[in-house]
Amino acid sequence: MGLQGFERRLERLVEGTFTKAFRSGLQPVEIARKLIRELDAGRSVGVRGTVAPNHFAVVMSPTDAERFESFAEVLERELAEEVRSHAREEGYHFVGPVEVEMLADSALRRGDLLVESAIREGEGGRVGRLVVSKGRTVELTDRPTVIGRLPECDVTVEDTQVSRRHAEVRPDADGYVLVDLGSLNGTLVNNVPVTEHLLVDGDEIKLGAAIIRFEAS
Repeated sequence: MGLQGFERRLERLVEGTFTKAFRSGLQPVEIARKLIRELDAGRSVGVRGTVAPNHFAVVMSPTDAERFESFAEVLERELAEEVRSHAREEGYHFVGPVEVEMLADSALRRGDLLVESAIREGEGGRVGRLVVSKGRTVELTDRPTVIGRLPECDVTVEDTQVSRRHAEVRPDADGYVLVDLGSLNGTLVNNVPVTEHLLVDGDEIKLGAAIIRFEAS
């Protein structure tokens, strides 16, 4: 079902170009399948759970690379999202941002496909971002990220139920921790009230009517 959704999203994003470009030859879903297999094969068990590769080089023939050229950026982004989705389902963690890079190699023939993966640490050995309204993202760093109603907050939520400085996301040895700053109406994670919570990939933070998703990738 996941890969079918991937194909539908890609087709919608590139519209008619998708049908024209992929009547034959290497298909995007083949790349996605191989990425997932490489993700599973490259995982390892660490002190923070199962750590998976987060950097992928997708190597193909120059002929196939040329077919993808006009929407390579879209394809790389959707492939990275497919990797994140599978990691969430399997409970894998990343130590750096997920990146997919498509490359051409003249030694490969049309239809050939190689995928190489690596585990690359992000800044401070942790990675995370907040997905806020309309898909806008805020990258988390090694300083606290404040969420609240004030314009100077890192994430501003225009809702009267949200306090001026409502909560903040702090870097931690194990990743990122959400801390309620004594807000009037409280903070929920996955519909459960919290005062302090170690965030994991896919957690939904609710402040007033706003929902913010945490992604560890």
